[in-house]
Amino acid sequence: MGPEILGQMYVFDDRKGRKLCLRPEGTATCQLLARGPWASRRDVRIWYETRCWRYERPQAGRYREFWQFGVEVLNPRSDPMSGLLALAKDLAAIAVRNFEVLDRVKRGLAYYVEDGFEISCPALGAQKQVCGGGRYAEGAGFAFGVDRLVLANMNENGSMV
Repeated sequence: MGPEILGQMYVFDDRKGRKLCLRPEGTATCQLLARGPWASRRDVRIWYETRCWRYERPQAGRYREFWQFGVEVLNPRSDPMSGLLALAKDLAAIAVRNFEVLDRVKRGLAYYVEDGFEISCPALGAQKQVCGGGRYAEGAGFAFGVDRLVLANMNENGSMV
């Protein structure tokens, strides 16, 4: 996952002394599937919606508990990025009217192997990123912060939170 996520994970011991971790994001789990049970399968296309937790300072649009929706292509035969970017744009357009797409963005997560993309909504102010994606060793994908999409929609429609 990289130090930027590892440092924000909720890790604790259960009653039997076993280490547990609350899921910090969805892509890392997909990478484990691609390396493990699905390592021999090609072009595995999945989507997920998951509840996540990160130990960071809460602020407007950035919560310790949040929902993430993601789409991943594991062990692809060919480059899936143009199709994934098109799908992410279509999904953003369903949720909000005004958004910006930044291509060839250096994503801050260590598992990305090259530049990715981000989608942001100006209606959110400083914490405006709602989606991020790119290529990693086992595939490619993107994820939306569902909470941020809802906030962006509410802000665009005059229902300020």
